[in-house]
Amino acid sequence: MMSNPSSDQKRVSALPAHLYSFPSSSPSRFSTNPSRFVTNPPQQSQPSAESFNLNRLPAPFVASPMENPRKIELFSPQYFAGCAVGGLLACGITHLGVTPFDVAKVNIQIDPIKYSGTVGAFRTIIQEQGVRGLARGWAPTLVGYSAQGAGKYGLYEYFKKYYTDLAGPEAGKKYKTALYLAGSASAEIIADIALCPFEAVKVRVQTQPGFARGLADGLPKLMHMEGIAGIYKGMGALWARQVPYTMMKFATFENTVEAFYTHIVPYPKEECSVFTQLGISFTSGYIAGIACAVVSHPADNLVSYLNKAEGATMGQALKEMGLWTLFTRGLPLRIAMIGTLTAAQWSIYDSVKVFLGIPTTGGSSQESLPLLAS
Repeated sequence: MMSNPSSDQKRVSALPAHLYSFPSSSPSRFSTNPSRFVTNPPQQSQPSAESFNLNRLPAPFVASPMENPRKIELFSPQYFAGCAVGGLLACGITHLGVTPFDVAKVNIQIDPIKYSGTVGAFRTIIQEQGVRGLARGWAPTLVGYSAQGAGKYGLYEYFKKYYTDLAGPEAGKKYKTALYLAGSASAEIIADIALCPFEAVKVRVQTQPGFARGLADGLPKLMHMEGIAGIYKGMGALWARQVPYTMMKFATFENTVEAFYTHIVPYPKEECSVFTQLGISFTSGYIAGIACAVVSHPADNLVSYLNKAEGATMGQALKEMGLWTLFTRGLPLRIAMIGTLTAAQWSIYDSVKVFLGIPTTGGSSQESLPLLAS
């Protein structure tokens, strides 16, 4: 670590330490020699820290400003709060953005004869409800998934460190995927408690025109009709959808990011530009999203069925739909929606972390989990 800067130099970088070099006592990859970032550097003496000019470096790289490189201490309360904010923005914004696709998907799941196929579903909704019909349920979507995202990402970072500390450095490296799975499952179970009431309102608003205009009147009406038990009757199905989804999402993402830095990218993560790191986050997120959609889709059909009408049961859903329909109805649209959604979420989340001065998620196998256990 660097020594504290003097009082006239107490500026703090908005970029994490992993994105640039900073002084080290050993000749490691964290060397401040700017020639590390320049192709065929000229043979001349290196500039001092005081005369170091960021404009001399190529655009894709950012050099250390020779000061405290991190705004937020890793694994401090502020760190986990920052991750929660990133998750709130990532999930709230992205789920709001794909509301039209969600409206179409839910209606295909509920009434596949009327809403036949993706194009047919969009056409029918617009003919009957106008273009505004594609935005139905935007308010419970925004509020519900913002709350869920804050819990999911913030608690994932907490549980990932907690379980890794319990396992120790050696076991943490050996069983890192199991730790990703355990951390994400624990986080999602808690986060879905916040999501469930809003998901129930969303499905009713999207599939029953006239039930309510949105969240403000839909939630009180549902509470009056069915009580607390009614708004949480889909909790089991929601866990069945979201927990495997999130486990696949985080474990696949972490391992894909690691594979990029280990086998594809020719530089260590901390020497890559912020644009490269965020590009890897987006690509890894899309790959993870496809896997998530396939794993969680049967439960997604169950959630839609259970929330479509009062008194619907899981047994009725299985009997009416059958296993093949349960696994395939609406799947192509959901793959397109969730792949894009997950890629955008990881991009927004890691962008927020960069802004706050926190390293982006994931890395090489030699660096990811041992850091947590240290």
